[in-house]
Amino acid sequence: MSARSRTLAVVIFLSVMLVLYFLLAGYRAVALILSGGAIPILMGVAMLILPLIGVWALVRELQFGRRATRLADRLEAEGRLPEERVSVRPSGRPVQEEADAVFPKYRAEAEAAPREWQAWMRLGIVYDACGDRRRARAAIREAIALDRRKRSEESSRD
Repeated sequence: MSARSRTLAVVIFLSVMLVLYFLLAGYRAVALILSGGAIPILMGVAMLILPLIGVWALVRELQFGRRATRLADRLEAEGRLPEERVSVRPSGRPVQEEADAVFPKYRAEAEAAPREWQAWMRLGIVYDACGDRRRARAAIREAIALDRRKRSEESSRD
């Protein structure tokens, strides 16, 4: 089983479990609301709101993952994925000195071509591989936004 299919299986499993939890919480919330009384109704409403927020967050994360994967696949098809390898410690964390040496090239590329989704996606991939998840997500979000903007401009010209 490839790493991608294992990741997909884990995402599907966790999503299904989360949806089941949301359904159970929603069922209990409705039971509280129907039981009458001010406090149970307030608790039931609160129990409905939290799963709705959870569903919203889950949908956003799944969309982000789908869009990021699509862009990474396009980069791979173009032969433009980052090729640098960074050593990892036995814990799986990258060797920080090597990771820090990789960033400047991709950061400079993104700064030189700020409207190119490919540059931002490559930067995001490098950040992610080196363990900086916050910056990776920000760079990948920028890549997704640039790609969407470019596609909408192209479709409006047609």
